[in-house]
Order: sequence, then structure tokens, then C-alpha cells
Amino acid sequence: MIQKPKTHTHLGFLLVISLFLCTSMGAQEKKSVNWITFEQLEDSLAIKPKKVFIDFYTDWCTYCRKMDKVVFTKSEVINLLNTDYYAVRFDAETELEVTFGSKTFINDQVKKSRNPVHQIAQLLATKNGQFLAPTLVILDKDFKVTARYFEYMDSKTLLKALNQNP
Repeated sequence: MIQKPKTHTHLGFLLVISLFLCTSMGAQEKKSVNWITFEQLEDSLAIKPKKVFIDFYTDWCTYCRKMDKVVFTKSEVINLLNTDYYAVRFDAETELEVTFGSKTFINDQVKKSRNPVHQIAQLLATKNGQFLAPTLVILDKDFKVTARYFEYMDSKTLLKALNQNP
């Protein structure tokens, strides 16, 4: 004999589904850093000069992924980057051509190096001629480098660095 399910079982199921949907929708509304590309940066700087923050990363970099999950998700970091800076994320090993300032940059090390470094990363993110990930670069509104950090930075350290750059 098949028994008819009790009504409260249906209500419980509906409650679980409702909670799941509300939680999912809330997570989608979470604020994040407004990352832009170099091409978007050029247009943005032409319209409204502003300081620039560049996060040079690689896919294999553990500390880069940690910064993505732990640092760039903090509301204080998100608010400061979105308000005072144009924030650019750039894969230092990308094979894409990038045009910036009427010049085209490429990754001329592809098939020549195990970890080929793009020309933009070579130009802005090297220490003693070598790229280290993660590298964080801060530029003033005239696109002049004011600071370079070749290390993982926790949110407190990054906020201090961002706040001390005029």
C-alpha cells in the first residue's frame, strides 16, 4: 500500500529549495574588483585620469590564486581599488597581442621558453630581468610606476601600499 506523503514534508522541501535559491542569489550579488584589460585602461585613462593597479599573475602561481581567493575578495580592498584605481589583471604568460599607447605588445618568448613572459610583463613586472609571480604594480594617474611588489601581499599590507601611493 502506497501512502500519501504528508504535507509538512512538501513544506520542508520547499523551504530547503527557497533557502538554497536565496543563498545562491545573494552570492551572485557579492561585490568584486572591476578588473579591466589594457585596451580598456587606455580608453579609461583618456576619459578620466586615475591611478592604476596591475596584478601580474600566472596560472601556475599558488600565491596568485591565494590573492584571488583571500585578498581580492575583501570588501576594503574591493572598495579602494574600485574607487581610487583602475585595476588590471594580466596573465604574464598570455599569448595574446595587446595594443596599448599605439604600440602592439606580444609574447615573443612563446616556444622559446618553458614559461614565456609577455612583453608587457617584461616591461613593467621584472626584477633584475626576471619575472616573479605575483607582481603588483602601482602607477600614478600619468602612468608612471610609483611602486612594485614582487610577493604575495595580505589584505592589510596591500591596503597600506595602496593608501600610501599619491
